[in-house]
Amino acid sequence: MAKLLYLVHRLPYPPNKGDKVRSYHLLKHLVAQGHEVHLGTFVDDPDDLRHIDTVRGLCAALHVARLAPRQARVASLLGLATGEALTLRYYRDAGLQRWVDHSLARGGFDGAVVFSSSMAPYVAGRADLPMLVDLVDVDSAKWSAYAANHRWPMSWLYRREGERLLAYERAVVARAAAAFLVTDKEVALFEGLAPEVRGRVAALGNGVDADFFAPDPARASPFAADEPALVFTGAMDYWPNVDAVTWFARDVLPALRQRWPRLRLHIVGRAPTPAVQALAGDAVVVTGTVPDVRPYLQHAAVVVAPLRLARGVQNKILEAMAMARPVVAAATCVDALTAVGGNSLLAAEDAAAYQAQIDHLLSHPGLGERIGQAARHCVVAHYHWTACLAGLDRALVRLARPA
Repeated sequence: MAKLLYLVHRLPYPPNKGDKVRSYHLLKHLVAQGHEVHLGTFVDDPDDLRHIDTVRGLCAALHVARLAPRQARVASLLGLATGEALTLRYYRDAGLQRWVDHSLARGGFDGAVVFSSSMAPYVAGRADLPMLVDLVDVDSAKWSAYAANHRWPMSWLYRREGERLLAYERAVVARAAAAFLVTDKEVALFEGLAPEVRGRVAALGNGVDADFFAPDPARASPFAADEPALVFTGAMDYWPNVDAVTWFARDVLPALRQRWPRLRLHIVGRAPTPAVQALAGDAVVVTGTVPDVRPYLQHAAVVVAPLRLARGVQNKILEAMAMARPVVAAATCVDALTAVGGNSLLAAEDAAAYQAQIDHLLSHPGLGERIGQAARHCVVAHYHWTACLAGLDRALVRLARPA
């Protein structure tokens, strides 16, 4: 088994948001496979400090750097003077770099597993250290998409970030022994943007813990007995999530409420921005952080994922499917789940399509139950984390036995 340096931009526990779900299960998988993991990471949420000992119990060594988002944003602006992507400046920490250098100086490492391109600078100059990089998504494309949805000067800043980050992503993949993205479509997108690395990136899908996300008859409902509840879950300081719920509340929900006056949208997730909090009212409930998202999923009439600015396999969708609930999601997110069909996950392109799909499910609750059961069967059969991470195992074998 390998001795590995694992670098993650956010403490991979608790698995309560998309990137942390993936980075946690990657860590858990590496440990389960018998690898010796030395983890370097950041804490950007003070509430996560209480989980450090849990993470420490999984690792041979752990270094946690504190990251204050406001100060990091200011520091990242130095990238405007140096020509760097601001993301790279944001995650630059001298203490973490010293820990990485000291760890590698002691020797014996078989390779580094880097989670997101933002952590690659810590080992990018070490030609003697094989590097596997999980880009997850094409982050540069996200920034470019943000540019199209904002006015100047933010449009200029986001466009610049997309261009600078893409240049760095290309360099990282060229340097890596293996690189991964979450879906074949993300791989195709990146290869279109960086044709020189064609064939060097593979899909490494997301999974779901279907034992944890499972219906329980004893689990109480958080909703009123006469309330058909729509549920959206996610970190509510993440721009694609903010955009999704504000658009849905404005363009989809009012027409549904005319037909279903007791219908309410529950926005469930940490750190709601002022824009999200402003949605709260008779038709919308903003919960903030909840101790357990499963009651909200299990007792939802319909789970919605109207993501207009996100691609790839969405953990929130897999979790809702594992909870045997009918899900109506953006067509781009549905397309990313290659193993699903129309009998287990419903797609919508615009407000009218969301309204029609949700109205039909509310009018036919038996249909929703059947779709939910098919959804759970689908994720149990096709989206187990061990199977999803098999490509990482093959890459690690190649590290130990170079071709």
